[in-house]
Amino acid sequence: MFKTLTKWWTVLFTIAGFAALSISNPNIIQSIEYAYYDALQQNKEKEIIEEVVLVNIDERAISAEGQYPWPRGSIAKYLDSGPDDSLYVLNVIYSEEDRFKEDHLLQEAMATKAVVLASAPTQQTSGGVGNFVGVATFGDQDANWLYNIPGLLYPIDSLSTFAFGIGGVLAVPDEPTGVVRRSPLVVEAAGNRYPSLALETLRVFSGESSYQMKVGPQGVEWIRMGRQDPITTNSYAEVPIAFWNQFKQISITDPLPAGKVLVFGITAEGYSNPVATPTGAMYPHEVQAQLIQTLISGHEIKIPDWTALFELFFLVLCCLGILVAVYVFPITLGVITSLALVGASYGVSYYFWTSSLTFVDASLSSFASLVVFAQSSFNKYYLTFLEKREIMKQFAGYCSPEVVTILQQNPSLVKDGMKKDVSIVFSDLRGFTPLGESFGDDVKGLTTLMNGYMDAITRPVLDANGMIIKYIGDASMHIHNAPMEDTDHAKTAVLTGINMLRAVEKFNEEIVRQGRPPIGMGAGINSGLGYVGEMGSSSRHSYDILGDAVSTAARIESKCKEYGCLLLVGEETVNRCNSEKFLFLKVDDLAVKGKTVGVGIHTVLDLNKDKYLKPIEMHKAMYMNYQKQNFDKAIKICNDLMECFEGQMKGYYTMWIERCEYMKTQELPKDWNGVFIATTK
Repeated sequence: MFKTLTKWWTVLFTIAGFAALSISNPNIIQSIEYAYYDALQQNKEKEIIEEVVLVNIDERAISAEGQYPWPRGSIAKYLDSGPDDSLYVLNVIYSEEDRFKEDHLLQEAMATKAVVLASAPTQQTSGGVGNFVGVATFGDQDANWLYNIPGLLYPIDSLSTFAFGIGGVLAVPDEPTGVVRRSPLVVEAAGNRYPSLALETLRVFSGESSYQMKVGPQGVEWIRMGRQDPITTNSYAEVPIAFWNQFKQISITDPLPAGKVLVFGITAEGYSNPVATPTGAMYPHEVQAQLIQTLISGHEIKIPDWTALFELFFLVLCCLGILVAVYVFPITLGVITSLALVGASYGVSYYFWTSSLTFVDASLSSFASLVVFAQSSFNKYYLTFLEKREIMKQFAGYCSPEVVTILQQNPSLVKDGMKKDVSIVFSDLRGFTPLGESFGDDVKGLTTLMNGYMDAITRPVLDANGMIIKYIGDASMHIHNAPMEDTDHAKTAVLTGINMLRAVEKFNEEIVRQGRPPIGMGAGINSGLGYVGEMGSSSRHSYDILGDAVSTAARIESKCKEYGCLLLVGEETVNRCNSEKFLFLKVDDLAVKGKTVGVGIHTVLDLNKDKYLKPIEMHKAMYMNYQKQNFDKAIKICNDLMECFEGQMKGYYTMWIERCEYMKTQELPKDWNGVFIATTK
């Protein structure tokens, strides 16, 4: 079950899950997105603003004027003392008459200054009307996408009449974070559409007299005043606030500067609650100043509707790219590509932000990319681990630890079938019957001894980096040049066969001391093309080899006893070892059963070739006479060679004399080539 969960296609479900999160955009995803949005604002270089100044009713002002709220005559005094060419934005709600009866003083001060007053949302309809400026709507007149509030706390008539503009202060904290990041420019209350304080300030500042609002099928598209460029909003007439503006701040008791937009608000402790913003807590009038400057500067932070689709597309694209990179590319390139795709999310987002102040969220796509990278890497690592463990289990006893390590590092050497030039070695035990009889009913003892024999003949194979293909009873089969490369595999195979015979000799010394009869081994070697790789059913398979060269090697090995030789080698293998100092003797041209073409068969002796140069020449002459049908002469040379080569060829020469005697009885054609056609395997 767990192995199934780590298949590559399971990552697609993770990608689909993140795509669903991108579409549904739950609170937790919004919180991550807002955190990234806030980080972009925090890292934005601060802009020093000259035209907008914050005028604070601070501790010094409270000390000078007394407990707040002040009599309106106190505010009037500071307005009177201020320059006539500044715009005064009072972020104060004057919805009730002054308890000190000083409204007339503020009226008189407002009569000589350009003042914009604030209104605030309420559950009750305000009675004030002032110089209310309506909003003309273009497009779908019946659609209402605006924030709809019951009413506004409007300035009293005596003050609103003297105001150059009146705007609502409505900032909408984002859920679930409670941070103010945007504000509506127009709201609907009691059946009317009212501009915000910032929009009214911009209208008065620019000298325009009215607003137009375009509403389309998806909601509000833009708001414009006069012939100025439209202000792009979202569907609810909201604009994101740029919080990177840095304003000069003065106390209301300081001389007020001329030619500025002066935004008044209270900062004295205990009188005003700061507002959470992307760049930290701010007093309400500073939030309004940030919005005013956003509108004045024209620095529109854009979050168009298409960004949601783009974010979804980019998320899926990056995740699929990482999936492909991890599973298809080599590990180093896969990691580099994956990390590049993760970084690409932020790179694309940062490009949009720096080039056009367009916010494209990179948090979800980058997080999804990291998760997909982690899952894909784990899946591949786990499956590779299982593959390596399987290779260890499958090959630990069939090849050297060094070869196992290489196969673990590159499983394709085993998993991928291939056509390859190899050398194949078959071996078989000789003398099992007397050995088995010596153990009687002691099956365990016989099994232990046979395991010792297999250990003895396997060690030379492993030392030569050969691959044991299989054990069949007391027989074995191994190959060279697959899966490990060996350019001299023919030489390696012959040398390994000789070392296997040496190992059997040492093994015999041990078992003879134990009172057991000695055993022998016969081996056949052939070289040629074979099809190697994992073969078998889905439930049971192994590394194996197929091909004509394999069956020929098996047939050659089966003739060892018949020829009285311990090690028989096919002619193709011999030809590849001509430059080596092996003592090869040709023993026959044999068409093995199932074949019509003869194969040269040689034996190889574990002797110093240089010491037997004359007997080697005599053996060649013997075989040449055999081919020329000079059988009597061949028999004579066989008798002369009977004691040569330390007697290792006595069995062969005895058999060959019988062969020659038999051939003398046959009517052979003049063009007979000496090929003997076998009738048994």
